[in-house]
Amino acid sequence: MRLIWIAALAALPLSAFAAGGEIFAPPVKTDTTTICTGPMIWDAALERCVRADQSHLSDDDRHDAVRELAYAGAYDRALAVLARFDDPGDVRALTYRGFVARMTGDMPAAMDYYRAALAADPDYHPARSYMAQGLLAAGDRAGARTELREIRARGGRETWAAFSLAQALRSNSGYAY
Repeated sequence: MRLIWIAALAALPLSAFAAGGEIFAPPVKTDTTTICTGPMIWDAALERCVRADQSHLSDDDRHDAVRELAYAGAYDRALAVLARFDDPGDVRALTYRGFVARMTGDMPAAMDYYRAALAADPDYHPARSYMAQGLLAAGDRAGARTELREIRARGGRETWAAFSLAQALRSNSGYAY
C-alpha cells in the first residue's frame, strides 16, 4: 500500500499537495515522536522537548506536532496537544479531533468534529476528505462521493484531499493521509 501511495505521489504535480497553505503529504518524523512523551513536542530552536502549551509556540507549531503524532498512531498524545491549542475552534484542531475519533472507533464524535470544522470553514478540504473517508468506511459510498464533488466544486480539485478521497473511492477503502 505504501508503494502505491509513493507512486501516486510522484505522479502528481507539487501543487497537488497544497490546499489552503498546507501540505498533505505525510509529515516528516521528528523528535516529537521519537524522543518526546505526553503533551511534549520538539522545539528545534531550544533543541529539547517542551510542553505543548508553552507561550512561544503557535497553533501552527501544535498543528504540525498533531499531524505527526496522528500519523504515527499516537492518538492520546495528539489529543493532549490538541487540548493545548490557543483556539480550540481552529478548523485544523476540529478536523484532527475528528480524525483521532474516527481512527479510534468513535464515528459519531468524528462526524460531529468534522461538521464543526466545516461550519467554521466550508472550504476546508481536509475536513471534507476525512469525513468522507469515514462515511466510506461506514458504507456510505454516496455520501463520500457527495463530499468529493464538494471538494472539487470548492476549488480543491488538485489537492491531496481530493486525490486521497478519489483513491479511497476507487479502492473502496480509506486512506489515513
